Amino acid sequence: MADQTTDSTSPAALVSTSSPKKEISNPVDSKLTELSESRAELLNRIQNLKQDLQSWRGKLDTQVQVYREELSGLKKTLNLEVEQLREEFKDLKTTLNQQQDDVSASLKSLGLQDKSKDTEGQMDKKSEAKEENVEARLSDDENAKEAEH
Repeated sequence: MADQTTDSTSPAALVSTSSPKKEISNPVDSKLTELSESRAELLNRIQNLKQDLQSWRGKLDTQVQVYREELSGLKKTLNLEVEQLREEFKDLKTTLNQQQDDVSASLKSLGLQDKSKDTEGQMDKKSEAKEENVEARLSDDENAKEAEH
C-alpha cells in the first residue's frame, strides 16, 4: 500500500492531474500569443505609416519651397518688365510731347496757331487718359498677382 501512496505523489501522477489545467490555459495562452503578434503587426504598420507620412510631408515641403522660389522669381521678372514698360511709356510720352511741340511750333510758324492749340489740348487730354488707363491696368494686374500670393 505504501507503493500506491508513492505512485499517487509521483511526477507521473502530478502530470496527469495538471493536464486539465494546461488544456484550459493553452487556449488562453494561444489567444494571448495571437493578440501579442497582432499587436506587434499593428504597431509595425503604424510605424511604417508614420514614416511614410513624414516622407510625404518632407517631399511636399520641398516641392512647396521650390514653387515659392519659382513664383518669387517670376514675380521679380514681372515687376522688372512692368517697370520697363512704365519707363518705355514715359519715354514714348516724352517723345510724343516733343513731336507735338514740334508740330505746334511748325503750325505756329505757318500761322495756324489757333487750331493747333485746340488740337493740342484735345491730344493732351486723350494721351493723359490713355496713360492713366494703362497705369491703372498695370497696377490692377500687380495687385491681383500679389493678392494671389
